[in-house]
Amino acid sequence: MKKLWQSSLLLGLMLIMIAVLALGCNQQTPTPSTTAAIPEGELDPAVWGKVYPDQYASYLKQKEQTKGNSKYGGSVPESHLKESPAQIKLFAGYPFSEDYNEERGHVWALEDVTGTQRVGAKTISSCWNCKSPNVKPLVDTMGDAFWSTPFLDLKDQIKHPVSCANCHDPKTMALTITSVPLLDALKTRGMDPANFSRQEMRTMVCAQCHVEYYFKPENKKVTFPWNYGLKMDDAEKLYNEINFKDWDHKESQSPMLKAQHPDYELFSTGVHAANGVACADCHMPYVKQGQTKMSSHHLQSPLNHISQSCQTCHNQSEEYLKNQVIGTQDTVFKAKVSLETALSDAINAITTAAKNPAAKADMMNESRNLHRQAQWRWDYISAENSMGWHSPKEALRILSEGLDLARQAQLKANLGVGSAVGGATGPDAGKTPGAGTAVDAAGQGTAPKQ
Repeated sequence: MKKLWQSSLLLGLMLIMIAVLALGCNQQTPTPSTTAAIPEGELDPAVWGKVYPDQYASYLKQKEQTKGNSKYGGSVPESHLKESPAQIKLFAGYPFSEDYNEERGHVWALEDVTGTQRVGAKTISSCWNCKSPNVKPLVDTMGDAFWSTPFLDLKDQIKHPVSCANCHDPKTMALTITSVPLLDALKTRGMDPANFSRQEMRTMVCAQCHVEYYFKPENKKVTFPWNYGLKMDDAEKLYNEINFKDWDHKESQSPMLKAQHPDYELFSTGVHAANGVACADCHMPYVKQGQTKMSSHHLQSPLNHISQSCQTCHNQSEEYLKNQVIGTQDTVFKAKVSLETALSDAINAITTAAKNPAAKADMMNESRNLHRQAQWRWDYISAENSMGWHSPKEALRILSEGLDLARQAQLKANLGVGSAVGGATGPDAGKTPGAGTAVDAAGQGTAPKQ
């Protein structure tokens, strides 16, 4: 009797467990398996979304405009010029002094590029690059003529924002590089994309756009300055070698460089890159969607999903990790602001010295060149999107160099009008020939008047 009672109890418990498990499974709707294929040449993310609805729903979350847990960033189109009025002076004579807002997500790419005041009637189509999957087919058809074609001439053919087709093979869903400028840059560096691992590709698809670039003078083609390497100094070496400048500063008349968004380059010098971490590990962490494990396509700050992005490697609390990131960014931000002040002082000193007919040409030339070097370092970190977090040591090295160079520029300008200084007079010395990316992007004659 006792054994029968125990057997009945055991059987009852098993039946209850089976019922509970069945109920639990029924509460989660499994993602249906995909049997459909993406039509050949299809670029519309909505069509891809019918085949991959979970990924597409995640992608559409980029429409949200929020700072989230990020102190330095987010997707709210706030004005950098209102946040930091000093930048109006730093960009004097350049379109960024009139319109410079925080970037929004990929889904906003077309609205943002066509809505900015930095794009005008004379803008060229190089500015469509990295805004749409429609670019690659147009380049395939038009060749290098694409880049110098007027921006507005192709507006009706640029239909979709940055999306699925920019990064995925439509047949296999494997990550793929569609950016012609990146393929060119890798060839320059002797690298074959076919040899990249999947983990490396989880970074390289981001390097298609989140990079420094310039427009090649002969055909206006978007080009990455990677001839000598990925560091800030390597790009500067190339720009000096080809006598490249983006614009002449309106006040100091220094031949300036404008950094774009060297996220990949700065990341490549950091500890995460050295340890094999990919961009997607932090910005597109794996998440559970139904019964599917997938990379989140809601690209945003890792601070908004610390458990998925950071705690997979770091076992500290979310609060601790968040404070580590923001604390480091605070340090970089303070250094950046100090450099802004030094640059303003240098611009004032050069401008004042240039009004003095006794100013010495060689000293003015040196001062303007130092201004160029200093502001390039400031802008390299300012335009990069992590406030230094991608590589804090390198960010602080660059900013500290910039601070020293800015003060040297200020000193040289002051010495240039000293009575004891020899040399020929010529306060306009220091200009270099040619125009660069900034003028081409805005269109000749469209730089702001101040």
